[in-house]
Amino acid sequence: ERLYAILDDIDKTAKFTPVNVPLREGFLDAQQKVAFYTDHQIFDRFYKYQLKKGYQRSQAITLKDLRELKPGDFVTHIDHGIGKYAGLEKVEVNGKTQEMIRLVYADNDLLYVNINSLNRIAKFSGKDGTQPKMNKLGTEAWDKLKKTTKKKVKDIARDLIKLYAMRKAQVGTAFSPDGYLETELEASFIYEDTPDQVKATADVKKDMEAPHPMDRLVCGDVGFGKTEIAIRAAFKAVANGKQAAILVPTTILALQHFKTFSSRLKEFPCTVDYINRFKTSKQIKETLEKVAQGKVDIVIGTHRLLSKDVKFKDLGIMIIDEEQKFGVAAKEKLKALRVNVDTLTLTATPIPRTLHFSLMGARDLSIMSTPPPNRQAVNTELHVFNDKLIQEAVQFELDRGGQVFFIHNRVNDLPQLGGLIQTLVPKARIGIAHGQLDGDQLEDVMLDFINGEKDVLVATTIIEAGLDIPNANTIIINHAHMFGLSDLHQMRGRVGRSNKKAFCYLLSLPLSTLTNEARKRLSAIEEFSDLG
Repeated sequence: ERLYAILDDIDKTAKFTPVNVPLREGFLDAQQKVAFYTDHQIFDRFYKYQLKKGYQRSQAITLKDLRELKPGDFVTHIDHGIGKYAGLEKVEVNGKTQEMIRLVYADNDLLYVNINSLNRIAKFSGKDGTQPKMNKLGTEAWDKLKKTTKKKVKDIARDLIKLYAMRKAQVGTAFSPDGYLETELEASFIYEDTPDQVKATADVKKDMEAPHPMDRLVCGDVGFGKTEIAIRAAFKAVANGKQAAILVPTTILALQHFKTFSSRLKEFPCTVDYINRFKTSKQIKETLEKVAQGKVDIVIGTHRLLSKDVKFKDLGIMIIDEEQKFGVAAKEKLKALRVNVDTLTLTATPIPRTLHFSLMGARDLSIMSTPPPNRQAVNTELHVFNDKLIQEAVQFELDRGGQVFFIHNRVNDLPQLGGLIQTLVPKARIGIAHGQLDGDQLEDVMLDFINGEKDVLVATTIIEAGLDIPNANTIIINHAHMFGLSDLHQMRGRVGRSNKKAFCYLLSLPLSTLTNEARKRLSAIEEFSDLG
C-alpha cells in the first residue's frame, strides 16, 4: 500500500506486482538485466526471520541440560512427541561429520536431531513416577493430542474469563462504612497493627464497601497476622446483618480458629460456631439448622461447608484460609457459591495459578511483608538423622520451658519415634497426633499440647497449616526431603510465633543420596529463613 501511494505521487504510469515470497535480500539477474528488490530493502527495514516452530526459550533444552540427560530419560520433540533420549552420536551428513541427538520412539524407531535444532526438544514433564506413553513416528496421534490440549486450555481460560467478567458486572453487597462496633473490635486487638495490617484492613474494607463483589488475596508470611484481618472482615459482615463462612483445610485448624474467633469476639453481639469431623452428626445437623435460620453469624468449617446440605440464610462473605490446600474440585464448588459473595483468600504460600490471577489483575492483592515487632527469624539447620542432635534439641527446649514438634509422615512409625524420644529425654511428656485417630482422641492430644500438658508432639503434617502455639519453638522434621517447599515453609511457620528464638531442624538422608530437586528444596528452605 505504501508503494502504491508513493508511485501514485511520483509517476502514475509505473506498475508493479507484489509477489509474496520470504526472501532475505534482493538480487540481480545479469542475463535478463533485472534487479529484484524486497520491500524491507526499499524501506530500509530489518527483515524478520520466520523461525521454525520450536519450544519457548524457558522450555527448550539447553546444552547444559543435555549434558545432565541420562540415556533412557524421556524428551518431547515438538513435531514427533514423546521419545527416549539415547545419547549423542556422530553421524556423517553430506561428507561432514555432525553430532546428532539420538531419540528412540515406539517400535524402536530412531530419530536423529541435529544439535543446532535444540529448540525443538524439551525435557518431558509430566506426573512423577508414571511412565509416559511413547509416540510412534509418522502417525497423527501427537498432532491430535496437541490440538485437543490447546482446545482444552482455551476452554478453561474462556470459562475463567467469563466468571471473572460476571463477577465484575455483578452487584454484590455494598457494606456500610465502619460503625462503632468495628472500631471497638480493632481497638481491642492486644497487639499493635503492623503497617501492612493497617493497609490490608483498609483495602479489605474498601472492597467490602464497594458495590461489586470483593475478590482479594491476602498474602503474608506465616505468623504475620492474617487471621486478625479475617476476623475483622467477618465481623464487618456480621455488623451489617450478614453471615460469614470461614473455610479451612484441616479439622484441627477449624477448632483453633473457632477458639481464636470466639475469644476475640466474646464481648460482641455475634455467635460463632464450627463444623468438623470431631462433632457428632447430630451436633453438625443442629449447627447447620442454626446457620440456615440465621442464628449463627460466623461458621468455621472444613470442606464440609461445601456440601449440598449447607444452606445460609444470608451469606455476606466467604473467607478461605490456606487456599493452597484446596483442590480444583473444591474451588469449583466454591465458585458456584460465591459469584456475588465477597471473597477473601488468605495464604502464605500461594499456588502459582492464584498468584498469577492476582498479578494479572483478575484478583486484588494485598501483601503483608512486615513482621510483628520482636519477631526473630527461625534458625534453620540441615542434618542427617542422629539421636544426639534430637536429644540436645529437645532437652534445650524443655529447659527453657518450651515445647517441641516432631514431624514424621508415616503413621505406623510414630509410636516408635515417640518411644525413642522418651528414651533420649526421659522427663519429656509425649503426645502423638495423626489423622487416623478418633476425633475425640486427636482433640484431646491437641488440647493437652496447646495447654502445655505435653512437651513433645510427635505428629504427621496434620499440624502443618495455621496452628498457633506460641510456646512451641523447636520443630524437628524427619525425612525432610520427602516434603514439598510449601509444606516445609508452613511447618517451619509453626514455631517462632513469639519473641523467643526458634529452631527448625531438617533431618534427611545424606545429601549425596538425594535427587537433584530434593537437594535444591532443602538448600532453598535453609537459605531463605529470613522473616517475610
